Amino acid sequence: MIALQISELRPYAKKVDVKVRILDKNDPHEVSSKLDSQHHQVTEALIGDESGTILLTLWDEAIGKVETGKCYLLTNAFTSLFKRTLRLNLGRYGKLEEIADEVNANPHLNVSEKEFEAPRKY
Repeated sequence: MIALQISELRPYAKKVDVKVRILDKNDPHEVSSKLDSQHHQVTEALIGDESGTILLTLWDEAIGKVETGKCYLLTNAFTSLFKRTLRLNLGRYGKLEEIADEVNANPHLNVSEKEFEAPRKY
């Protein structure tokens, strides 16, 4: 496994592995899914490594699995655009594992603050 740096992430990347520290986690809120008509809890956590930070979208039981200040290995994650800004997602097949490695976060480059072009629909 070769872990990427957050600054290397681009829109619509798949099979992303990254070691991160959780810097902050928002309070969850409830949303209604268009896919399964169910209610779900969702929140975002600011995560970082030496190269920068990004927002990680967390759903349902994944919300309780992360704690601010702890370090994790995310495997098989993917990136997406939300309101034209980059997000990292675990999705159905991603994994989250607490690690003993110390990951220092660089708060000066938040890749979720950069706007990307919306994809064209043909």
